[in-house]
Amino acid sequence: MIARKRTAVLISGRGSNLQALIDATSESAFPAEIALVLSNVAGAPGLARAAGAGIPVRTIPHQSYPSREAFDAAVNDVLREYRIDLVCLAGFMRILSDGFVKAWESRIVNIHPSLLPAFKGIDVHRRVLEAGVRITGCTVHFVVAELDSGPIIAQAAVPVVEGDTEDSIAARTLEAEHRLYPLALKLLAEGRVSLSPNGALFTRVPHASGTLFSPGL
Repeated sequence: MIARKRTAVLISGRGSNLQALIDATSESAFPAEIALVLSNVAGAPGLARAAGAGIPVRTIPHQSYPSREAFDAAVNDVLREYRIDLVCLAGFMRILSDGFVKAWESRIVNIHPSLLPAFKGIDVHRRVLEAGVRITGCTVHFVVAELDSGPIIAQAAVPVVEGDTEDSIAARTLEAEHRLYPLALKLLAEGRVSLSPNGALFTRVPHASGTLFSPGL
């Protein structure tokens, strides 16, 4: 049996996507296990979710470090201590330094609440409403130095309906995120998607209803 990939989930808040990953990885056949949950915020609610599932947790307050690079170095040291193979950002509200991203290149992914490359950055749902689009969604992508610009692993579409508010779109999108992130982690842990010079490279990827994969499949 192939060893499960030791995965760290980095969070800053409540950890709802973390919970989706915890639920998925609790199955012994899943190709990844969560070996660490790390937060830059002491008392982040997601830490209690992890501890309740018996997962080791660590807190590294970013305010304790003189620079972004110093904080990232401390995070990197802990990831190495726990022999981490893959990193999932799940509501981790920190922009990572170029050096950290390079060190974890092809092994670090993020989930974003839009159909990238549309609506990068923050205040996504407000901007979706202002733009008047009828389809939004979420994206799991490889992390690169440029914000929300890494090669796309998987996307899920979410309708925008009459009378929607930022909160209603956010809730509908979050439900899609909870389905999409475990799928993307599974593809990565199984080696069925990797980062190549031309973007995300897929092998033997099955069709998944309601999920859009990046061009080239």
